[in-house]
Amino acid sequence: MWSVSNYEILLLTSLILKVLGFKATSCIAGVVAVSAMAARVIAQLIVVGSGMMIRAFAQAYRQALSNASKTGAAQEVAQNIQRAGKAITESEARQVLGVAENSSWEEIMQKYDNLFEQNAKNGSFYLQSKVHRAKECLEAVYQSKSEGTN
Repeated sequence: MWSVSNYEILLLTSLILKVLGFKATSCIAGVVAVSAMAARVIAQLIVVGSGMMIRAFAQAYRQALSNASKTGAAQEVAQNIQRAGKAITESEARQVLGVAENSSWEEIMQKYDNLFEQNAKNGSFYLQSKVHRAKECLEAVYQSKSEGTN
């Protein structure tokens, strides 16, 4: 059980009386008038009540996570995030990097390095990100082609 000192009880009771609308002078008199036993009970009720609220919120959160996993909402959100991150097509990636369909991987990497460095020095983060996403897309395409030939 929580151990509460008399000083803490007086402070807590003073705070409660202020919240209830008592003035500072009457609050001090009210603190003295309230018995130590009543103040201790009020303090313990606040401590126990806050502990119960914390446990209730934690249990509700666990239940919400459980419900989300049962309905598949969590997986749907994760898939939407993945789709949004890889929304660039192969033709758009080639257009961003300025390479043709028959370009070699070395040519793509040269274009990527050149564009990435130019945007790192005096370009925008958005363009640099587009260049990087284009390289990632084409990298996946070239990996799937190399796996298909093996």
